[in-house]
Amino acid sequence: MYNVYTIRDVIRVPPKDFGMDLKEAVLKIAQQEYEGIVDEELGIVVAVKDVVSVGDGKVIPGDGAAYYLSELEMVAFKPELQEVVAGKVTEITEFGAFVKIGPIEGLVHVSQIMDDYINYDQKNGWFEGRDSGKKLIVDDSVLTRIITSSLKSTVQNSKIGMTMRQIGLGKEDWVDIDEKQKDKKKVVRDAKSKEPKSQKPERQRK
Repeated sequence: MYNVYTIRDVIRVPPKDFGMDLKEAVLKIAQQEYEGIVDEELGIVVAVKDVVSVGDGKVIPGDGAAYYLSELEMVAFKPELQEVVAGKVTEITEFGAFVKIGPIEGLVHVSQIMDDYINYDQKNGWFEGRDSGKKLIVDDSVLTRIITSSLKSTVQNSKIGMTMRQIGLGKEDWVDIDEKQKDKKKVVRDAKSKEPKSQKPERQRK
């Protein structure tokens, strides 16, 4: 999920930026330093939105830059287990589908795409449910549930695992398909329950 944080950090402003408005200089440098990094507590920093305050500058002998204790407001994305998130399919492979959620891609393993036997069409680049007829292709918008999350030092090294097997997940039109399948199963069950039961022949006592 996305969260907004306010943190305090010392920002180094080099001499070439002394002519800028101080807050603008601190914001520019903070964006360069923070945006895109992965923090164990915050998650993936998506954007540094604002500089809340800037303290008095300090100069270190031998360093021409000025150092400012600053309060920064930033937005970060941290995947939470069991969280339902919207995403877009970016790649279809034999072993699953990659889905972009926020600033990171996660994998929906082939076994977690749908509650159906799946055919992988390599030529056309899609998955199709054998019984349901559901299809999944690149650029499809989907709802997924996060089932594993491992944030590493970079976005590229981080791994997110997701599922779309439950009713309500996956593509929007899959909900209608699931409802129709439920109705069909109900009709079959009702028909079977109305079938006359075979009666066993009565045994005659000797």
